[in-house]
Amino acid sequence: MTRGPATPLPPPKERRRLRESAALTQPQLATQVGVAPGTVRAWESGRTTPRGRKREAYAKLLKTLAEEEAAQAQAPEQEQEQEPKLEAEPQPQPELEMEPQPQPQPVAAPGPTALTPAQAFDALYAFGAPALVRQTFLLTGRREQARESVERAFQAAWERWPEVARDRDPVGWVRATAYEYALSPWQRFRPRHRHPEPPPADPGDRTLLNTLLRLPARHRRTLVLYDGVGLDLPETAAETEASTPAAANRLLHAREAVAARLPALADPQVLHRRLAELASNERLRAAEPPAVRRGGERRARLRTRAAIAFTVALIGTTALTVRTAPTHYEPPVSPGQAVRGVPHRVAPGALSDEELELRQKLRDQVQDGPERLLPRPE
Repeated sequence: MTRGPATPLPPPKERRRLRESAALTQPQLATQVGVAPGTVRAWESGRTTPRGRKREAYAKLLKTLAEEEAAQAQAPEQEQEQEPKLEAEPQPQPELEMEPQPQPQPVAAPGPTALTPAQAFDALYAFGAPALVRQTFLLTGRREQARESVERAFQAAWERWPEVARDRDPVGWVRATAYEYALSPWQRFRPRHRHPEPPPADPGDRTLLNTLLRLPARHRRTLVLYDGVGLDLPETAAETEASTPAAANRLLHAREAVAARLPALADPQVLHRRLAELASNERLRAAEPPAVRRGGERRARLRTRAAIAFTVALIGTTALTVRTAPTHYEPPVSPGQAVRGVPHRVAPGALSDEELELRQKLRDQVQDGPERLLPRPE
């Protein structure tokens, strides 16, 4: 059975305008369509596009909102047309000579003030930091580690602020960095990791948190992103750097593990609500934006100074090595070794008479060589 053409959707900005004109919040619209609030946020920002039955339901709802808006706009015009028009006879006005009055100059309306990079960063931090700390707590089960991970992620965002500011989803950029830092295997070697933190006071929250921490890190992250944050499957796969089928398998295994220990959370909607309640019950506070910015700048200065000091030390060591290194190669002298069986060397003494005669005979001969032997007749 073939499907008909997909229902056209208005642009993302128009979708948001229609929702706001109908005085609907994103959770209310998500409830009517049957999706998570994060999915509606992604549709309105243009990061994802609805598909299948969700697209049809979303398109019908937007079409209904547009028709209601058009009907409300036509109602005042119809009322004006129904009012009786009374034609009044023009009354003669006395001609008065008046001096021309100076016309007031139009005052330009002040335009929107552009935010400085620090103000834009503070606004992003104030908007996303509290939720990110709660989400990171679900991944690690440690309050201080969750807060530190989010601060480090925002410090990295401040160091790369031009890149992050132009990103389509700055909060998603920071969230991915915070999750990577929180789930780093090097965290287990820190001294603070050896001391456990007090668990949640509620027994149900304690059981759910222990169940999450027993999941593998990849499955836990996929579950938090999909059922906790509300991202759809392609976005979850992109943020976890996995394919869509792999992300779907991780999600199914994570849900099965949670449902095996907590059968009441087999329903995804109930699981989403319980994850939100678990994160909200903990008192997790984030630092102030100026403190995070100053901490990131201080850390960057320390790294820069350490790099400069290391470079200077390397250059000094190289110069000292070049200055003191030998200019030619001298092979090492092997140690002496005694040789046996060879007679000792004796200094020459006085020549005998035979040796003196032989030396005189050799000196008297032609120096160029012996004479040529010629045959002589007898």
